Amino acid sequence: MAKFKKKANITQDIPTASLPDIIFMLLFFFMVTTVLRESTIMVKQSIPKATQLRKLEQKKLVSYMYVGKPNDPKKFGSEPRIQANDAFIDIDGIIQFIEEEKGKLAESEKEQLTISLKVDDETKMGIVVDITQKMRDVNARKLMYAAGKKAEL
Repeated sequence: MAKFKKKANITQDIPTASLPDIIFMLLFFFMVTTVLRESTIMVKQSIPKATQLRKLEQKKLVSYMYVGKPNDPKKFGSEPRIQANDAFIDIDGIIQFIEEEKGKLAESEKEQLTISLKVDDETKMGIVVDITQKMRDVNARKLMYAAGKKAEL
């Protein structure tokens, strides 16, 4: 009978020459696709402290409005202004802003849109009441007042 020779143990290494290229491609992909801040805040913000806080579940259903004195008083005046999406709007522009934000959402999510108001400490309550009245006109009932970390009682 013929004798068969045993094959020597052959080790197969995984080629790792292209591994750094793949890692850098992933790094560049995440750097390009990451959104850090959606809008530039152009009003002064000193947010009041809260006694109770609750976290949001879906942040994509939240649109932000900032109210406060402009950072550039020579250009925009010294009265409190409303900022929405990198632009100053007046009270009558709130309806259009909310309609545009609802237009970006799916039909099932339109009623879940929450407007987050970030109001400066020194802003008078009259402008906030005007904003809530305009929100009622457009049937935007979910309103959230943004606040800082818990206040010590």
